[in-house]
Amino acid sequence: MTDIYYDPYDYAIDADPYPVWKRMRDEAPLYYNDKYDFFAVTRCADVRDMSLDWHTYSNAYGSVLELIRNPEMLEQIRNMLFEDPPIHDIHRSILNRALTPRRVADLESRVRQLCADFLDPLVGSGGFDFVQDFGMKLPMMVIGALLGVPDEDQEMVRRIADEILHVDDGESMTSMSPHLEMAEYMTGLVAERRKKPTDDFISALAHADIDTPDGTRKLEDHELLNFISLIAGAGNETVARLMGWAGLTLARNPDQRDILIDDPSAIPGAVEELLRYEAPSPVQARRAMRDVEVHGQTVTEGSVMLLLTGAAGRDEREYPDPDRFDVRRGAQHVALGHGVHFCLGAALARLEGRVGIEELLARFPRWEVDEAGLELVHTSTVRGPAKLPVTI
Repeated sequence: MTDIYYDPYDYAIDADPYPVWKRMRDEAPLYYNDKYDFFAVTRCADVRDMSLDWHTYSNAYGSVLELIRNPEMLEQIRNMLFEDPPIHDIHRSILNRALTPRRVADLESRVRQLCADFLDPLVGSGGFDFVQDFGMKLPMMVIGALLGVPDEDQEMVRRIADEILHVDDGESMTSMSPHLEMAEYMTGLVAERRKKPTDDFISALAHADIDTPDGTRKLEDHELLNFISLIAGAGNETVARLMGWAGLTLARNPDQRDILIDDPSAIPGAVEELLRYEAPSPVQARRAMRDVEVHGQTVTEGSVMLLLTGAAGRDEREYPDPDRFDVRRGAQHVALGHGVHFCLGAALARLEGRVGIEELLARFPRWEVDEAGLELVHTSTVRGPAKLPVTI
């Protein structure tokens, strides 16, 4: 039997990581990669426990492998994803006040209208690209509506967000130019909202009172920009991959798609099963803050630990028959994180997934994928279809 090798930058592995992840769970529950000098865990219990133990497995040095290796870059783009309590809790509470359940719920009608805008022109077309024509457009437009980005600028913002996260084969995510382009655009938008508030996320943040040990104040521009960049980037890319997986997985499992056609009330559960089955963000990086023993081995202080949430979703120890896609499974998962770093936008992602599938099935109950035209996006942080041609 060959030695186990896992590499988050290897396109061939990324195309179908599940066989190597299964071997890692069974044979090397603590895996070490000497090329990139990281440890990795793949079992659901390990991912869950380490996500809770932020004292030992810290986010403060970056939750992306490249950023842990590049502290200078981390300092330029630092946000609450790369923080631990107590500062993380303070920043998260600020965003919670702006990203309220009411604000998310109020977006449902806009999400439905956007779905109609994208899908109605495709009726009778014979086919389209599920990701390029729908799945990738929807989340950025929704995030744009949340933030207050003008309609005419939303495609540009989505393009910049894609450039921030894209990684070419053999390269790492180190280019600063898209970060600077996003910051320049959002700086102008913040200035407009400070002068003329509207009912959007940026205005809510710009005019919020923040309690600090030195008294109450407003957020400074650089703090606002960090929050905005976080929401725009994370909210766009992960939901785009979720929608891509919906198009591909439902086509490959027509019996499960038929369940949703016959019983739309099962769609919220299908969204959860999609997240477990094909996690849009399958790799989370942490830094060990002390020597710790894991599966009989010592992980030394300063080591990088990858929590493979994508592998955890297929753990036989947690899920019976985990490679079977079952929209009625009703299982919990760690695809949206766990503990203090649970995804802040989880409610919005679930809303987009549910409404997107509802509106899709209302127009296209069945479709087939041109598997030869399928292409995956390759980054060290997200995984999912980049191109998904379908016939209807």
